[in-house]
Amino acid sequence: MPDLTTRYLGFELRTPVVASASPMTSDPTSLGRLEEAGVGAVVLPSLFEEQLVHEAADLDAMLDHNAEAFAEATSFFPDLQDYNTGPDQYLETIAEAKRQLRAPVIASLNGTSTGGWVRYAREIEDAGADALELNIYLIAADFSLTPAEVEGRYVDLVESVRAAVDLPLAVKIGPQLTSVPVMAQQLVRAGADGLVLFNRFYQPDIDPDTREITPNLVLSASEELRLPLRWIGICYGRVDASLALTSGVHEVADVAKGLLAGADVTMTTSALLRKGPSHVRHLTEGLHEWMVEQEYDSVEQLKGSVSQRHAPDPEAFARANYLQTLSSWSSPFPA
Repeated sequence: MPDLTTRYLGFELRTPVVASASPMTSDPTSLGRLEEAGVGAVVLPSLFEEQLVHEAADLDAMLDHNAEAFAEATSFFPDLQDYNTGPDQYLETIAEAKRQLRAPVIASLNGTSTGGWVRYAREIEDAGADALELNIYLIAADFSLTPAEVEGRYVDLVESVRAAVDLPLAVKIGPQLTSVPVMAQQLVRAGADGLVLFNRFYQPDIDPDTREITPNLVLSASEELRLPLRWIGICYGRVDASLALTSGVHEVADVAKGLLAGADVTMTTSALLRKGPSHVRHLTEGLHEWMVEQEYDSVEQLKGSVSQRHAPDPEAFARANYLQTLSSWSSPFPA
């Protein structure tokens, strides 16, 4: 019988399938169903930096008043009445999840500056969270900041939170960095115990009739797996931290690919929102069957076996397959 257990952030998880942050992971009924289906861990919905600065009513008024005052569309921020009511309620959500689950409960802070993060990181620790994910949603839209200054904010933030808490820290970043491997190493030196690749930055849309910036939430697809798959494969064995692959994890093959590249866990949101908590069982049972077919005894055995470190052609993760990919397309139309 293949062993599906894996280690992430120092915890032994019963499966490598993790439910990442979404409204589902704050709902008690859904949490119970996720655990029953075999989830390895859950990441709670993020507590937003904006919620630490303003009460819900004040924040809504501020966002409406300054609707065009900054780079990110204001509609990207959650409607706080439909999301959660603020820090106090968030801490209660942690406590309730801990009462209900045996699987590790990972809290999440979303923002770009230290501000109240340090204080609430401490309160999150006191509320009983097993780990903390720092979801750094930083759009580098300030023309006056150099790449080094922008990326320095990541490091400063991790250092500040690391100094404040003993919780295992995972850092969720986007791919728009000068060098993903160098940034990964810097974050680990700053105190990160794990890296989550990658944050999925939601893009603004424009209504051509009203000329307004509008939200446009599009759930992910399996094709989006390729970007984190490449960088997980490159970082495996070279970055001293747990690795989580997120974005594009929908089917059993997606989970298997992530583990083969070197991920310790694969995180999924969109697939669960589409198919419900029971989809975790489909993924874990399917992974078990695939491992039997491929004669793998454990997740640890297969993990990283197709990473850059172990690939027959390491350049396949970098540039070597570029020309082959371009030349492989065959058009049905005559030249």
